[in-house]
Amino acid sequence: MFLRDEPRLFGLPPGADFPRELLIGLEQRLKSCAPDAWARVEIFVNTRRMQRRLVDIFNQGPPRLLPRIRLVTELHLVAGLSDIPAPIPPLRRRLELSQLVAGLLRAQPDLAPSAALFDLSDSLAALMDEMQGEGVTPDVLRNLDLSHLSAHWERTRSFLSIIEAFFDGQSPDPEARQRLAAQRLAQIWQDQPPDHPIIVAGSTGSRGATALFMQAVARLPLGAVVLPGFDFDQPAAVWDGLDDALTAEDHPQYRFRKLADALALHPSDIRLWHSGAAAPVPSRNKLVSLALRPAPVTDQWLEEGPSLGDLLSATQDLTLVEAPSPRAEALAIALRLRQAIEDGHRAALITPDRVLTRQVTAALDRWGILPDDSAGQPLHLSAPGRLLRQIAALFGQKLTSETLLALLKHPLTFSTVRRGHHLRWTRDLELFLRRHGIPFPTDTILTRWAERQNDDGRREWASWLGKTLAGTDMVGTRDLKQHITHLWRLADALAAGDEEGRAGQIWDEPAGISARQVMQDLLDESGAAGQLTPSDFSALFTSVLSARVVQNPARSHPDVMIWGTLEARMQGADLVILGGLNEGSWPATPAPDPWLNREMRKQAGLLLPERRIGLSAHDFQQAIGVGHVVLTRAIRNDEAETVPSRWLNRLMNLLSGLPRQAGDKALDEMRGRGKDLLAMAVALDQPDISLPPAPRPAPRPPVAARPRQLSVTRITVLIRDPYAIYAAYILNLRPLDPLQQVADAPLRGTILHKILDQFIRQGVNADPAKAKRDLLQIADSVFAEDAPWIAAQRIWRARLARVADWLIAGEHQRMLQGTWVALEQRGSVALENGFVLTAEADRIDRLNNGHLIIYDYKTGTPPSPRQMTEFDKQLLLEAAMAERGGFAGLDPAPVDRVAYIGLGSAPKIVTHDMADGLADTTWAELVKLITQYGRRDQGYLSRRAVFSRDSVGDYDHLARFGEWDSSTPGSGQEVG
Repeated sequence: MFLRDEPRLFGLPPGADFPRELLIGLEQRLKSCAPDAWARVEIFVNTRRMQRRLVDIFNQGPPRLLPRIRLVTELHLVAGLSDIPAPIPPLRRRLELSQLVAGLLRAQPDLAPSAALFDLSDSLAALMDEMQGEGVTPDVLRNLDLSHLSAHWERTRSFLSIIEAFFDGQSPDPEARQRLAAQRLAQIWQDQPPDHPIIVAGSTGSRGATALFMQAVARLPLGAVVLPGFDFDQPAAVWDGLDDALTAEDHPQYRFRKLADALALHPSDIRLWHSGAAAPVPSRNKLVSLALRPAPVTDQWLEEGPSLGDLLSATQDLTLVEAPSPRAEALAIALRLRQAIEDGHRAALITPDRVLTRQVTAALDRWGILPDDSAGQPLHLSAPGRLLRQIAALFGQKLTSETLLALLKHPLTFSTVRRGHHLRWTRDLELFLRRHGIPFPTDTILTRWAERQNDDGRREWASWLGKTLAGTDMVGTRDLKQHITHLWRLADALAAGDEEGRAGQIWDEPAGISARQVMQDLLDESGAAGQLTPSDFSALFTSVLSARVVQNPARSHPDVMIWGTLEARMQGADLVILGGLNEGSWPATPAPDPWLNREMRKQAGLLLPERRIGLSAHDFQQAIGVGHVVLTRAIRNDEAETVPSRWLNRLMNLLSGLPRQAGDKALDEMRGRGKDLLAMAVALDQPDISLPPAPRPAPRPPVAARPRQLSVTRITVLIRDPYAIYAAYILNLRPLDPLQQVADAPLRGTILHKILDQFIRQGVNADPAKAKRDLLQIADSVFAEDAPWIAAQRIWRARLARVADWLIAGEHQRMLQGTWVALEQRGSVALENGFVLTAEADRIDRLNNGHLIIYDYKTGTPPSPRQMTEFDKQLLLEAAMAERGGFAGLDPAPVDRVAYIGLGSAPKIVTHDMADGLADTTWAELVKLITQYGRRDQGYLSRRAVFSRDSVGDYDHLARFGEWDSSTPGSGQEVG
């Protein structure tokens, strides 16, 4: 089968359909063998997807016996390795490490914050996994010469000493077991080589255990290693330069040089797997090979660039999309994938950017296309995962309205036949919580809400809900078993609802099955976890869920795939789209290593941070070699401008620097094809017809439908923004109250009004110090009742304390001038035409001369006297009402003045004298205004006289403000 006796390394060029070419090479070698020779061949591949594709190609014919196709990650299943101890579950190891790290942090709290517990445990587990895979023992780390880093190293050693106990070999981790299996096979095969062909195909040998196994197979009499994406165009001088990991680890071909060195071969000894294996576009492979040379490469570009020939032919099937945004990039990709389907081609998107893949999947959904996504969905983002995380987040936390409604609206909550009733009651409960601004619903509040409604089953529902969630806020530190048991019980109860004997759907479908398995695994390994606070448990649980991936059970389109970069090695697509080609995405930024720097890793024989960059570079080189390729990137993301991927950047620079080979023209044509694709994507989102902008509305409803009663504050709105009155009182539209009440300015104003009302009613002490003490005591009581935010309470109290002396001094002056006669007093006056004006005056004082003065407390900036005269007529109208006996208990009396008591950061009093019959003038203007709006031809103009151009109204979106501006004339329209 093989003609040479030395270690056999073969390769296939970038862009080749690796699985298909692998089988073609086997056919050439086995064509003269007996039929059973196929069944005796043993092939080791690196992914299950590769395994499935090889089987699919075999099934396409001709009829023959199927070789044994195994995974390199399952070496322990090979005959003769049954005595290798079973690996310890990774979850148990992780929990054990977290306990040891927690103990170290308790002993030395200055090493790291407690919040970093699980991150440190995970990074330690990853380091231990890597050490075992690369055959590095703790002794190697202890013996490193790091005298120049002694202080840092001593702190690091404290953590690394934790993992030494796990290198005893009695209970190996999966990676240690993999290396042990590779070593054992190498020993067995050295004495008893297999009598059948063994081939390792598709792996680069980037991990130590896999590299050992590949070396052992390459040395067998009937063994061979077939490398994916081997660069046959790379000169020997370049291969010779890939000898230092510190400078060459990020090169796409570095791993092949390292493997060849281990087998005492030169990369030039690596042969083509079979004579007919050719790259789809050889000229493009040469171009990319030159572009990816190790830095510095400019001199090589100048020397070898002219030998590349005509670059137009090398790039004629390359398209470069430089989209203005990630959304535009996703839409262009989706459009190209759809075009491939219509052309009868098989297409694949290759990218490590999972956000981009979700955007592309969403864009494809408009045509009903569901791609085959090899990465699946992280379990924590699935419906069961989200529900379980929401429940876990309840532990030790006070239940908020927002949290409660998110839980009740989850699609798996009450997932039984009565879910319709559950959703209706949830809607009504939400309106109740919004209307009353309840931040923390309790069992008592739920009962009160249910009793105020018709008894259609919601009382039993509210009782079930209160009992189910009772006690979650009281959860404290406890062991993992108690946390999981409680979580499981709550999940079952919420999914089943209040129907006894029924079960919800949370554990159905692949995601539910996987989530249940995670719960069971945590329960089985709970003994290794120790005591966990609610926040620690939530962090651990989310982390464990996010490590699992579930596949979408829906039937996907057979010719549209989304692959990770690893799948680029086993591609079999007519069109490949390389998406997200930006720095930080492809390649991803190496994760920070809290334990070892590059120099320490090199001395210890561990992998350098650039390893992943080199693997990504190899995947890029492999994928770009396909016949038809689209390269995409977004010029800008949500935060700033992006930087092109270093490989794309090199390719563009090389092309633009070779004008004699038409490289600049080739790049322009690549971009031109990308612009055409983007233009189609933009056109896809354009409406079929051109719609004119909406006119500025000024609706004219029937007179009978117009409001017959308004408050003085609504009169101000009628003057400034009549359309808001039309929307609120004629269309009966009200802004939905926020679900999560926040400590905003309107709430602060309401609370300060309540504080001052109580303060004035009980009487202001003549001693300023005692008066201030009384004011702040009242404030503390009101804040505790109406502002359930500790931070807001302290900030608002401090603000009140700053103005308290000024307020009390002013109050003593007001006491000398007169006495208050009304606080928060409601009143109303009817006009001759039947219209009723209402008001609620903050405070009315009777002066010593028998006249009145009306005050209003303002936490914001009080209006100026001119603003009061022209627009903000609230106090002027209240004065007119008082002079007409509009407030109960107050006889008509002249009003000397009105005033705003401003309690902002710069406290002040803004006074407006009511001289020269201003009250009567204001009343006459009101009558005129109401009479005018009693005419059918008077429209309610939107934003007639708003305070400023950037003022935002509750109904601006309904008026389609933005399609018109303040200079646009109103468009009166008869309605109703």
